[in-house]
Amino acid sequence: MSEMASEYKRRPITVAEYHRLGEIGFFAPEERVELLDGELILMPPIGWDHTYSCAALTQAFVLRFAGRAILMPTGAVTLDDYSEPQPDFLVLKGSLDRHPRRLPVPGDVALVVEVSNTSLRMDRNRKSKAYARAGIPEYWIVDLVNDLIEVRRDPRADTYESIRVARRGESLELEAFPGEAFEVDAFLR
Repeated sequence: MSEMASEYKRRPITVAEYHRLGEIGFFAPEERVELLDGELILMPPIGWDHTYSCAALTQAFVLRFAGRAILMPTGAVTLDDYSEPQPDFLVLKGSLDRHPRRLPVPGDVALVVEVSNTSLRMDRNRKSKAYARAGIPEYWIVDLVNDLIEVRRDPRADTYESIRVARRGESLELEAFPGEAFEVDAFLR
């Protein structure tokens, strides 16, 4: 049986094919699907804690950075020809009036945020590698399981050289906006 299985190969799909599948109605309306390394990933349903953290991020970032950056709750970012994840929050460089008419690419991104409870393992491993490989300068994981935020910076190959754990009672700031501190508690329920 293992010999037979080794004869089969996986065929990754491209971002263009992924978009075409969406256009023809391949995905059910309620399905949450992302493309990562050429594979379709079905994401689990979103619960209250996740929703709360996303709303808190949106509110805090809009109040602080409106007019200075493009703020995208639940947007997509095209990392390469085979990956287009949909992080919970994106901070993009520049302003909307100067942004090209396409999904963001790594050079547009100042920060990617994933809010994690059921997706924690995926966010720490596969997604972290994909974001680092694409050169995303800063990646935050709002870890609802362990009640903390992981701040990942300095991408090298498929890893982040710097990983800081910020706990309740601490603050953190976005590298692209030094001096703009956020309390960790504001994003945790």
